[in-house]
Amino acid sequence: MKLAILSRSPNCYSTSRLREAAKHRGVDAKVLNTLKFAIDLDTGTPRLYYKTKVLSQYDAVLPRIGASITYFGTAVMRQFEQMGVFCANSSTGIMNSRDKLRSMQILARHNLGIPTTTFARDRSDVLPAIERVGGAPVIIKLLEGTQGVGVILAETVKVAEAIIETMQSTKQNVLIQKFVAESKGRDIRAIVVGDEVVAAMRRVAQGQEFRSNLHRGGRTEVVKLDDKYRETAVRAAQIMGLKIAGVDMLEGKDGPQLLEVNSSPGLEGIEAATKLDVAGSIIDYISGKVSFPEVDIRQRLTVSRGYDVAELHIPEGSVYVGKTIESSGLRDNDINILSLYRGNVVIPNPNRSRVIEPGDRLLCFGKVSSMKEMIPEKTRTKRKKLADQNKK
Repeated sequence: MKLAILSRSPNCYSTSRLREAAKHRGVDAKVLNTLKFAIDLDTGTPRLYYKTKVLSQYDAVLPRIGASITYFGTAVMRQFEQMGVFCANSSTGIMNSRDKLRSMQILARHNLGIPTTTFARDRSDVLPAIERVGGAPVIIKLLEGTQGVGVILAETVKVAEAIIETMQSTKQNVLIQKFVAESKGRDIRAIVVGDEVVAAMRRVAQGQEFRSNLHRGGRTEVVKLDDKYRETAVRAAQIMGLKIAGVDMLEGKDGPQLLEVNSSPGLEGIEAATKLDVAGSIIDYISGKVSFPEVDIRQRLTVSRGYDVAELHIPEGSVYVGKTIESSGLRDNDINILSLYRGNVVIPNPNRSRVIEPGDRLLCFGKVSSMKEMIPEKTRTKRKKLADQNKK
């Protein structure tokens, strides 16, 4: 396998470890400076140039793209995607994770814990926004900060108001977030590779510092995550569209509270704390995917007009509740169930004798008109009203 590692810092710990792990496994890995690429666009022949020469053939690419070059870096990744090269993280996943507002908007749609967060631009809405997250103290975050930079704890409403107004006067967009006091300056960093957590550590702030980032002087300790924290980390990465991610969570009284999903997590702190070969796990994952690539269901199956892939939710009281997949009549209506999601359990290609329960989510491929008929009348009416309101 030939692997491209996109990094502007070939000698930094993370890049060096990934290259070392690849070499140990017989993988031909090259570190390529992201900014040395040129993108050629022509009908049917997407190409990349590196240092003025046509890029040679690669089997996979592992992006380590810094926040300052997100726009160009994701453009390079999109070109790799167009060329059919396996991408350890997609351009869309990277873009989703880089914008704190966008990532929170995506995560908020799902049944995962996140600290109450608000985004306000109008000066008159600053005080009401602070109240909506529970009042002071509050956390104020720049939308595009890294390593704890641009994260401020405001102890009082007056201080919060002054900070927000100052940032807004310099055209900075900020989030206002509830301060999870019970976390006590601690958070969890879990490294997700594929569909599992391969390493986790707790970061603890030192002295009067509330930020636990290692770049802010925080210390680390090994932590054994329970199933809820592991499932939250994996689901968050999957929802963001990332196959390799660092997921940061607070330890709230009601369970994990998601803070951030990082598309280029550093490896030095986590490997030092856990003594695990995280870099090796990443290379092993990429090697496995290149050897046995995933099939894009949407691209492979959506070949006929009127057919598509959709996720259908089965509410309490649905006519399908209590029926087996075979007796549900779905197959007769040209609907095939690819996977059944029950809580945090995924059941691929479920047996026809399996009984459908309330709360199940069915990933289906089939006739769009038939799948639309599965949506309860109340839900369809509600969606129509929302659509009509949006038109106004």
